[in-house]
Amino acid sequence: MKVVVYSIQTYEKELLALANGKMHDLTLISNGLNEETKVYATGKDVVVISAQDILEASMLRVLKDMGVGRILTRTLGTQHIDLVEAGKLDIQVANTPYEDQSPKGIAEQTIRNLNLWGAGKCVGTACCCLKVCPVKL
Repeated sequence: MKVVVYSIQTYEKELLALANGKMHDLTLISNGLNEETKVYATGKDVVVISAQDILEASMLRVLKDMGVGRILTRTLGTQHIDLVEAGKLDIQVANTPYEDQSPKGIAEQTIRNLNLWGAGKCVGTACCCLKVCPVKL
């Protein structure tokens, strides 16, 4: 999958690369997702964000128009994402809900979700979609 990761911290880069094992085409951006940096999402399947990246309806529509079909947040919460609008746009949303919330654990959960999506499967308890989808567990 083609993925852009926004708001990446220096310490996350190696952890994400190791967890990924060259499976997915990752573009790592230290800046947050905003009007100036949205261009990096062009042609990507997935946008990975942090809690600092606010995805309101207008930004979700822009991302959908750019071809993005999935949003993955490296957080437990999803209050920074308009889940209702994401559902209307058929954008799948996932988080990183598992017990290990260390940087390494979050990196591994992120790649796990990408692997499941890449295989056409549901991300299970990480799924934050409000709509019932055909692959939901």
